[in-house]
Amino acid sequence: MKQGKIIRVAGPLVVASGCSGAKMYDMVKIGELGLIGEIIELREDKAYIQVYEDTTGIGPQEPVYLTERPLSVELGPGLMSSIYDGIQRPLDLIRSEKGDFVTRGVEMSPLDREKKWKFKPLVKKGQEVTTGDFLGEVKETPLVNHKIIVSPGFEGKVEEVKEGELTIEEVVARIKTKKETKKVNMFQQWSIRKNREVRERLMPQEPLTTGQRVLDTLFPLAKGGTACVPGPFGSGKTVVQHQLARWSDAQIIVFVACGERGNEVADLLLSFPELKDPHTGRPLMERTIIIANTSNMPVAAREASIYTGMTVAEYFRDMGYSVALMADSTSRWAEALREISGRMEEMPGEEGYPAYLASRIAAFYERAGRVVCLGSEDHRKGALSVIGAVSPPGGDLSDPVVQSTLKVVKVFWALDDNLANRRHFPAINWLLSYSLYSDNIGDFLKKQVAEDFLSLKQKAMEILEEESELQEIARLVGVESLSWRERLSLESARSIREDFLHQNAFHPQDTYTSLKKQYRILKAILHFHDLGLRALQEGRELEEITGMEVREKISKLKFLPEEDKGIQNIQDEIDEAFKKMSESPQ
Repeated sequence: MKQGKIIRVAGPLVVASGCSGAKMYDMVKIGELGLIGEIIELREDKAYIQVYEDTTGIGPQEPVYLTERPLSVELGPGLMSSIYDGIQRPLDLIRSEKGDFVTRGVEMSPLDREKKWKFKPLVKKGQEVTTGDFLGEVKETPLVNHKIIVSPGFEGKVEEVKEGELTIEEVVARIKTKKETKKVNMFQQWSIRKNREVRERLMPQEPLTTGQRVLDTLFPLAKGGTACVPGPFGSGKTVVQHQLARWSDAQIIVFVACGERGNEVADLLLSFPELKDPHTGRPLMERTIIIANTSNMPVAAREASIYTGMTVAEYFRDMGYSVALMADSTSRWAEALREISGRMEEMPGEEGYPAYLASRIAAFYERAGRVVCLGSEDHRKGALSVIGAVSPPGGDLSDPVVQSTLKVVKVFWALDDNLANRRHFPAINWLLSYSLYSDNIGDFLKKQVAEDFLSLKQKAMEILEEESELQEIARLVGVESLSWRERLSLESARSIREDFLHQNAFHPQDTYTSLKKQYRILKAILHFHDLGLRALQEGRELEEITGMEVREKISKLKFLPEEDKGIQNIQDEIDEAFKKMSESPQ
């Protein structure tokens, strides 16, 4: 192993000489402890290394060992249900063997080398295979069939394929290529900086349903899409991410806790193993992988954690799964970039962030998408959706990280601390947020939910926007200056806010709402609004309309099970209530 020498240490940045022949993003080991680092710049024979562990006590003249390979992750059976740090070290194993704190320089295999998996072949001897084909599968958890994929460079004819109980290091197949016969086992290594290749990128056309009404109806995210969740402290970013991880209809969840407070990450690690998957009733961890890198861990590892999570997510996408990656939060990653950039004495950009901040953020989000996977199967499609939380100082949406993110993502869920202070959750501001996927998924919603789903959404947004304007007028000259029609619009907007957009994450029925139930609730609110306008034109009093008993039933719809007759029959009840009112004397 080639060796250099440390000449300078500046926090997480180490400069070493004698590193000729090294490459960018090669992994190195620092000092006698073997701290893991990555080369981020080369000048002559000097290597600038960001170290993913605490460099306290490391000094000049200590050795730097060049591994001559990039920082990589291991991809294979055993990933699911695991909890890793930013460089894919298994935190549960470290705790059991080393104690509650991560020992510097500790090395442990990310995947269990001893465990035997029941390998079921999907190819036969003599069959031609190419990059991306499935050699076999392993039942990793009751929720996940783990496909063993042919790695790049392993194209050829299957000479041998095994079956039965095997470890990930045992040979499961031999493939005869043009040059030689290659042995294949159940895991592969992949550089975290290198995108996994795809055959074709497709337009997202199906919504990632989350059960959160404000998201699914007003600002939907498509499978294979990108979303940004910025908001100030206490506005509910982490809770939104947790709800998405729990309720979204993605088949695989990769949760990256990047630089968040330790107590939040601890809550995540304690709660997730106890949660049930609402779609199957199985433990949620059976389809979840957690990358935990808290704010008290070495700052440089935040960058690695983001790319580690993305590479793992791409791997499962290549199996044809729909994968959702939650990154909480990319602001902490950007702060790590800023610190390393400052240590390297680079020219600072806006607010001290490096000039390449925007390109790094864009490159990260562009790894999302709905794709046709590599392999001889033309029809195998996978989707990787990325939802990134952003924590701008003081909730300032003009922060460079927020603005750089908004240039590349297509969904913007703006969290508002004023709504959070009023206990309106999810605290997503409907006047600032937007989604550019509504047209893409329009056909799906019309076929699967209702023809008028998008027109209802548009009408609801118009009422909410009108409410904002009318409230300003009412503050200036009083509610009495508004017409009866405008006052009814205010009442309908309040009903949309309180009976539809507001959602209780701790109520068993309200925490998740299917698309069809969302449609019925919104339809009931807007149907009441339309009939109320007609009653006003017929000379009825506003108080008579707003005091109708059926309004209370509308407000309770979200707490009813989807199959409840109250939801099915609510429209008929509204019609009957207005019919009785029209027949009664004024």
